[in-house]
Amino acid sequence: MPEKPNFPQCPACGSSLTRPVLDARDHTVSGEAFHIHQCEACGLRFTYPVPGPAEIGKYYQSEDYISHTDTQRGLINKLYHGIRKISLAQKKKWITRETSLHSGTILDIGCGTGHFLREMRSAGWQVTGLEPDEKARAIALSHSNITALAPEELFRLPSESFDVVTLWHVLEHVHQLHPYMEEIRRLLKPGGKLFIAVPNYASKDQQVFGPDWAAYDVPRHLYHFSAPAMKRLTEGHGLRLRRLKAMPFDGFYISLLSEKYKYGANRYLGGFVNGVKSWLHGRAHPSEASSILYILEHA
Repeated sequence: MPEKPNFPQCPACGSSLTRPVLDARDHTVSGEAFHIHQCEACGLRFTYPVPGPAEIGKYYQSEDYISHTDTQRGLINKLYHGIRKISLAQKKKWITRETSLHSGTILDIGCGTGHFLREMRSAGWQVTGLEPDEKARAIALSHSNITALAPEELFRLPSESFDVVTLWHVLEHVHQLHPYMEEIRRLLKPGGKLFIAVPNYASKDQQVFGPDWAAYDVPRHLYHFSAPAMKRLTEGHGLRLRRLKAMPFDGFYISLLSEKYKYGANRYLGGFVNGVKSWLHGRAHPSEASSILYILEHA
């Protein structure tokens, strides 16, 4: 009998029961293809091979990478900017509702160019941000007067110092998955809330676009979550899942990009139609939304 392939262990649960499920291409920078494996034990999908911390930086070097540059090139990025004000207000509303606080201390990991922290500061919160990209930190300082810290400062912040920690589409990028989760739990006050937003590979739009689903975003996205995979990961770090919500606009953005990746040209009508379908389905079935917001509590 042929020898069983020696696939890598799951980076979340450590299981060796992993298998390749598809290949996805980097449409943003390199054009390279990467394997995506799935863990049969916990359900996580992950990119393989993954560029190490010293090599991954080159895959972010694109003027179209919006969270680092604030670019408004192209209709899709213009639409992103158009809905950002609505999205920022929605995030603030979620935090106020879930914490019952109108002010407090908040840490945003992967704060990008600082717009969310500026929104929270204007509402009376004491804000702290971490951002690995030097250019994004410079934009945050010049445009929002936010002094974002380098990511290694996470391990130097005082314990139990934050009412809220947020990661808006960040956890899928982090090489040190378990150390980051442990540090987040350490930094939260007892009863503090953690907000994690990530793409959901169990979504309707992923089923439509398959390998061309833009939210795979290899190799920048190291992990690809489903609701069961996220629940298992966070429970293992002493965090209790309170609820999950569909991120309302992500399906539109992802569908528009996915149409472009799949067909090699902008197909705005098709992207919009698939975005509407994704949005409606996510409202009815949050665990199958394009992106999910997980609201967790320090147990």
